[in-house]
Amino acid sequence: MSSELKDLYQEVVLDHGKRPRNFRAVEGANHRAEGFNPLCGDQLSVALKVEDGVIRDIGFQGQGCAISRASASLMTGAVKDKTCEEAEMLFARVHQLVTEGPAEVDTEALGKLTVLSGVSEFPARVKCASLAWHTLRAALHEEPEPVSTE
Repeated sequence: MSSELKDLYQEVVLDHGKRPRNFRAVEGANHRAEGFNPLCGDQLSVALKVEDGVIRDIGFQGQGCAISRASASLMTGAVKDKTCEEAEMLFARVHQLVTEGPAEVDTEALGKLTVLSGVSEFPARVKCASLAWHTLRAALHEEPEPVSTE
């Protein structure tokens, strides 16, 4: 990873970790899921308001490390006003990005989510970055059981 991308990764993680966007309850949410990372202790819930197959509102609540909060914050901004199918495709791209690194993904299509590629250099942190995304996917599929990264 270039030093420029590494610096951006740190800056974005710190910013979103300290001041997460969409860290709130969602009024009228009709899709919800819980997620838990037992390794790190990250615990979050994702709530969506889906209308006509489009994510009209999304928020998350819970506690977690800076990477977990930053990833959830970036995710909520990225999927709002997207169709459920677009959110699923984004999940797949982000998952590949954090597990395999930026060389394996069309980073232009990911836009600012590309900063999450920094996690791929720290295998122990991949679960922190992917927890919110797995929880989003569970909410889209209305899975009743909490998602675990283990």
